[in-house]
Amino acid sequence: MNLFLDSFWRAVAYCVRPRVIALSFLPLILMVAMALGLGYLYWEPAIDWVRNTLEASAIIKTMLDWLQGIGAGALKPVLAPLIVIFAVTPLIVVVSLLVVALLMAPALVSLVAERRFPNLERKRGGSWLGALVWSLGSTLLAMIALVVSVPLWLVPPLILILPPLIWGWLTYRVMAYDALAEHASRQERIELLRRHRGWLLGIGVLTGFLGAAPSMLWASGALFAVAFVLLIPVAVWVYTLVFAFSALWFAHFSLAALQALRAETANMPPPPPPPPPPLPPSEGAPVVALPHAIN
Repeated sequence: MNLFLDSFWRAVAYCVRPRVIALSFLPLILMVAMALGLGYLYWEPAIDWVRNTLEASAIIKTMLDWLQGIGAGALKPVLAPLIVIFAVTPLIVVVSLLVVALLMAPALVSLVAERRFPNLERKRGGSWLGALVWSLGSTLLAMIALVVSVPLWLVPPLILILPPLIWGWLTYRVMAYDALAEHASRQERIELLRRHRGWLLGIGVLTGFLGAAPSMLWASGALFAVAFVLLIPVAVWVYTLVFAFSALWFAHFSLAALQALRAETANMPPPPPPPPPPLPPSEGAPVVALPHAIN
């Protein structure tokens, strides 16, 4: 419990550091760069294609004529740009968040290691390929668990328990591996995941609930089209900050647990030496013949 709470408050304190704040704005910078680049290259062709598609549809044409008849014809010129914006924004957001996730987790673990554990030996028990395989395998297992548990969601309490548990398990598997990949050996990582599985799962579940905050902003942006352009960047920034907090919490907990494990191993008494092997018979020693049994 002490390690759990200590790592929580340290993660909160690290979230206000200038480096973490700067990293949290990285997806917004990527979104603006991607939006400007895609807009410069494909905005006019995309608008023309959407407008031609709408005019070719009899149902859409009837709806537009109906809007014109009730005096809402001003919506017709902006309908195609709005469709393009609503269609492209999720793609830009997902790509930006994936890039940031790949860049932020190692950077935040390095920040914690530099400031709190500068003398902790780096045994490099994980690799980039190993992290990718581990993440994909864990994601596949989590998706299978979600599909299998869908019938249980009909029971009112379980729908509030099972999805957070599954996503919390996935978060702890991926985040704990990333936090220990550089510093722990494979044997140390297995031992730490076995020893602290409950606490790491608790961190994953709690941070999973924190991830619901951006979802509310996503929903608000979908309901209020006027605020879409403002709420979606805010949601992305909040999501990135939650991701940074999760990575920092796992890093503080995992590296402190690794340091304690190594101290515990160093203080253990060495194992007793193995018994010496039997000595071979000395050369030239008389060989005593045993009498044969008499039948």
